[in-house]
Amino acid sequence: MKRHKIKQDGFILTIHKDYLRGTDIERKFRKASFFSYAVHEALHFSPKEENTIKQIILSIHEEYQGNIDNYSKDIILAQLASLLRYSVRFYNRQFINRKEMNSHISAKFNDALNEYFETTYHHERKLPNIEMIARKMEVSSRYLTDTLKAETGKTAIEHLHLYLVEEAKTMLLDPSWSISQVAYQLGFEYPQYFSRVFKKKTGLSPKEYQRQYR
Repeated sequence: MKRHKIKQDGFILTIHKDYLRGTDIERKFRKASFFSYAVHEALHFSPKEENTIKQIILSIHEEYQGNIDNYSKDIILAQLASLLRYSVRFYNRQFINRKEMNSHISAKFNDALNEYFETTYHHERKLPNIEMIARKMEVSSRYLTDTLKAETGKTAIEHLHLYLVEEAKTMLLDPSWSISQVAYQLGFEYPQYFSRVFKKKTGLSPKEYQRQYR
């Protein structure tokens, strides 16, 4: 662990993956998606929360710098578990408090997709993915996924598929478009995959949808 001074004091807690390997805390850290956020998306602590985290990190540092014995690793792992539990608590609090701020992220998600389809020639078009959309929105893919889930209850991939299906519905009602052309226009490499996504979301195949609504 090193103390870094840039504009203000802070800590970087570096843990080798072998130190946690095979422990329950390793699995829990992997599930904590917020550790993969970009710096500007990181957890925002209140002064009280910041002090709680700081005290845990200082305790880890003190134990690590002390006389290592048979109890040291268990103590450090327990402190790391405590650090993770508090982080998860503060993370959930943050999403509640920032709900209004994030309330339009699904609209921004659709705006990013609209921009992609409006500015990309159809022969250059590929099926959009979450990483690409996140880059357009200038957020990390993990943050985008977590925020959409918190706001709407749906994952980012579900939002992507819903957007594509809604676009496809309009195109399928146009007699000048074949099902394959619709699929390629939306970036699907294989029309069969497009048909599976469409049926999963609507309960109808593209052909059945055309017959029912044209």
